[in-house]
Amino acid sequence: MSLRSLVLWRHGETDYNVALRMQGQLDSHLTPTGIGQAHRAAPILAGLRPDVLLTSDLVRASETAAVLGEHAGLAVGVDKRLRETHLGAWQGLSHAEVEDGWPGGMSTWRISPDMAPPEGETRVEVATRGAQLVTELDETGQDSAVLCTHGGLIAGLTPLLLGLPVSHWSVFGGISNCHWTVLRRRDDSWRLDAYNTAATV
Repeated sequence: MSLRSLVLWRHGETDYNVALRMQGQLDSHLTPTGIGQAHRAAPILAGLRPDVLLTSDLVRASETAAVLGEHAGLAVGVDKRLRETHLGAWQGLSHAEVEDGWPGGMSTWRISPDMAPPEGETRVEVATRGAQLVTELDETGQDSAVLCTHGGLIAGLTPLLLGLPVSHWSVFGGISNCHWTVLRRRDDSWRLDAYNTAATV
């Protein structure tokens, strides 16, 4: 049996998010707001009855996933392929600092899945490693999975699984903190049920 339902869940708010800094694969912790976001989302996601819960190894994602794990009684597995995009020379910089150093670069990068920050990864590369994990989950016999991950991976993996050409990937905008995307497989193809949705306050 192949995976039939896939939830891609972005971590809660972090101090880097608040400061408008580029996190990439740097570690950061959830803010109190981020922890609250995870607690509001957990009952809804638990209601989807996932068979498996996996998280990126970065702290902000693992802290978010732990809340759902406790609520749903699920063990939390860790997979480094769910990490955020490696942002290379941009990691740790504020948005303003990136714009000063690479004028127009961040705007172009946001709409160009095959462009990488200096010494970093492209969104295509990030989505490809995420898709490898989904393929492996297909072979486990699990029906439903929640992957706690990052905005860059979700914005790339979603159109990749839907079979969209790379030139169309930018139609999927960013994912807000602790929002999620739901994909369901019908007739051996992934279909989008929800994108960038969240628990109501």
